[in-house]
Amino acid sequence: MYKAEWNDFIALLNREVVPALGCTEPITVALAAARAAEALGRTPETLDVKVSGNLLKNGMGVGVPGTGMTGLDIAAAVGALGGKADLSLEVLRDLTQEQVAAAKDMLSEKRVQVGLAETEELLYAEVTALAGADSARCVIAREHTAVVRVERNGMETFSAPLPGESGEEEAWPLSMEKIHDFAVNAPYEKLSFILEAARLNEAIAAEGMSHDWGLRVGKSMDEDIQQGLRADDIASFAIRMAAAASDARMDGIMLPVMSNSGSGNQGITATIPVVAFARRLKADDESLVRALIMSHLTAIHLKHHLGRLSALCGAILAATGSSCGMVMLMGGGFKEICFAIRNMVGNIAGMICDGAKNSCALKVASAVEAAVHAAFLAKRGTAVSGREGIVSDDIEACVRNLGRLGACGMVQTDQVILDIMVHKQ
Repeated sequence: MYKAEWNDFIALLNREVVPALGCTEPITVALAAARAAEALGRTPETLDVKVSGNLLKNGMGVGVPGTGMTGLDIAAAVGALGGKADLSLEVLRDLTQEQVAAAKDMLSEKRVQVGLAETEELLYAEVTALAGADSARCVIAREHTAVVRVERNGMETFSAPLPGESGEEEAWPLSMEKIHDFAVNAPYEKLSFILEAARLNEAIAAEGMSHDWGLRVGKSMDEDIQQGLRADDIASFAIRMAAAASDARMDGIMLPVMSNSGSGNQGITATIPVVAFARRLKADDESLVRALIMSHLTAIHLKHHLGRLSALCGAILAATGSSCGMVMLMGGGFKEICFAIRNMVGNIAGMICDGAKNSCALKVASAVEAAVHAAFLAKRGTAVSGREGIVSDDIEACVRNLGRLGACGMVQTDQVILDIMVHKQ
């Protein structure tokens, strides 16, 4: 019997699993700059960018697609000169080399300023574009595409409530039991759209394996196999393909990935290991689809309890989702899926996020390796006991504990990480 709540799950997936070109923090700045430039109605001469500390942390060292550069200043410049706001997280998709050259000129002439905003929002980007006596301002807050205010010459032209403040907060619809029921029992034709995540993210993984992107984490693993230093087993395949996709993405490749909860790396990590297992196990499309749904919805569920940005690396949440998908592909049921989550929380719950950068591919690789180990143990009936650490035998309590660790327990950690990053010589 089709359940009405499944429509909400599908809507949630369609909202949180979307294509994104480039790391979503600098892309948020590019999107705000594009919207400000459109409101200005003429080519900006200067840009003033203000961002939250978390967004600054995540945008300092990651490649901006099409530019060969890193940083929020170049992201703002190309967004203002060549971005298309209606493309959302693919705002830079149609950049031309002329626009990139003009953006680099803006930077060399010091016409783009980036600083910290005075805000308590973890995710916040404000771009003011100026040309002559005219100015326009765009503010994005709480979610990577949530434009909450646009002004021209000080007059409001658009406003929207902050996400979560448009009225009474709706009850969160997901639980692990409901996710599993949906992934297993919902009609295949209602779920098959998730194959687009496999298509996009496999394509970027192939690029990462074929060319020298970033730290070459994935490609180096392949070379190790050829030299007899590693085995070409299912675990290695999952790890190196996920890492290769992250290598390419974090170095600024001009290809979109299917993101999850506002993060391309989380989308990669929730997708590629599951696809790798499906390929090696020769699973059919329906089995792959159901495992991907399990993975992506689990990642969304965990991310809900954590928040968009924190000191906790989002790759571990997505890898926890992929571990659940791997368990499904190996024939495990709900009990084994819960075991996999407990194993992940008991293992790598403390991995920090110190910004988006090329070395994120290493964290993706570590998270996926842990996910494979967690899945194998779970399939054999082994799980970290609820008596140990922050793990709980109650799976929803376990999920909440992980979220609390990152959202509450690591606030000071987040501040220390940012302080270290901005004061490095």
